Amino acid sequence: MADRVSPDELQKLFLFEALNPEQLAWLSEHGAVEEWEPGTVYAEGDPATCFFVLLSGTVKLSRTVGGARVEISRTDKAGSYAGAYLAYLGDRVPQRYLQTVSALTKARFFVLSSDDWATVVSTWFPMTVHLLEGLYYGGQASQATVGSREKLQALGSLTAGLTHELNNPAAATARAASLLRERVAKSRHKLAALARGDIPRERLAVLVDLQEDAVERCAKAKDLSPVEASDREDELGDWLEERDVPFAWDLAPTLVAAGIDVDWVEDAEERLGGHHLDSALHWIGYTLETEQLMQEISQASGRISELVTAAKQYSQLDRAPHQWIDVHEGIDSTLVMLSGKINKKDITVVKEYDRTLPQVPAYPGELNQVWTNLIVNAIAAMNGKGTLTIRTSLRRPEDPDSPVQVEVCDTGSGVPDDIKERIFEPFFTTKGVGDGTGLGLDISWRIVVNRHGGDLSVESVPGDTRFIVCLPRNEPARIVPS
Repeated sequence: MADRVSPDELQKLFLFEALNPEQLAWLSEHGAVEEWEPGTVYAEGDPATCFFVLLSGTVKLSRTVGGARVEISRTDKAGSYAGAYLAYLGDRVPQRYLQTVSALTKARFFVLSSDDWATVVSTWFPMTVHLLEGLYYGGQASQATVGSREKLQALGSLTAGLTHELNNPAAATARAASLLRERVAKSRHKLAALARGDIPRERLAVLVDLQEDAVERCAKAKDLSPVEASDREDELGDWLEERDVPFAWDLAPTLVAAGIDVDWVEDAEERLGGHHLDSALHWIGYTLETEQLMQEISQASGRISELVTAAKQYSQLDRAPHQWIDVHEGIDSTLVMLSGKINKKDITVVKEYDRTLPQVPAYPGELNQVWTNLIVNAIAAMNGKGTLTIRTSLRRPEDPDSPVQVEVCDTGSGVPDDIKERIFEPFFTTKGVGDGTGLGLDISWRIVVNRHGGDLSVESVPGDTRFIVCLPRNEPARIVPS
């Protein structure tokens, strides 16, 4: 600890040049001069206990981004200040250092405790304090309000897409259920007709065996090309017409779709002794249609279940807010939620996943908001046509502790060089009035950097824009609100 700084020396600093002699004397009495050899003066995240004013030397300010320390600025200008400059807000905000200050040369500082600095600001400049508080909290409130609207707009877009995606399988289920009821009724009537025809018991047993064999073939039937299906339907339809089977051309497609061919029906004719062929084949046809409709219902309901699972995964309603996650799960659920928006456009989605990536500690619900913002921006940048690529990897494959990297790439026109440095600023947008709030990327940056201790950057040339998210593999030392 060195001697106190004199009032005259304090007045030479631009920060204090307008103070009166009494105020300068108070500062001289309550503050002190401290000297540092090259090295760390204070570290980001530590309790903010002091307000520092540079008297001499060169210092740099840095922040931790993606596990690495990134220099923000450096200065040798006397009067430059750092440290507990928000002390006047008291306990209403976390009183921690927001950056790391390091001395690059031997440096001298005028140091005032955070309590004394709060007294100086609130007592000597009460009107200024009110203005600063208004700007600080008003800015936060405005950003929160517009940010909430940004989230609501994203939610509305997702809801519309999810509703559209749910409507298709729901409609398919309703249609198949209605047809199933009709086919079951026809099957009952056809079975009644067979019974009224005094079919012998042994022939009825053969008919049941044929039904079981047809159902088994249906379950194993291979998909046919349109040409193959048409040829087989023509062949089977001709065979049925030669035997005067009514509605042969309606029955043939059902049988062919179930894997039944001419050889099978010839065997059935032989086993039935040529009797009841018409009723038997139609009864088997209704059975096969029933199986096919139940398969449709199963597939449609499975799709609904898949969408609901994706929605739960996206919203994270059934999971803890902070946990170790596989980043691919959140990306895939986001793509499902946005499928309605993507499918309406001529956009190809390419997934280049490294499935061997380790899990990362994260707030998955918040990361899903990041994926949403980046994917929606990519879709907008391509104006309805292009390729959306999602790529995952280790940032530095040779480093076992390397962050996990997620790239959201598009083939749009790119981000101009003159605005690359501003796209993560609050309220900055290149979209037209009413098309965007300018908070999507700011929210994403705060979630990735502040909440997860990661990094969010952009690399862009026309036809290849990449937003790169890096997430650390270890718990960040400090978590702050996003």
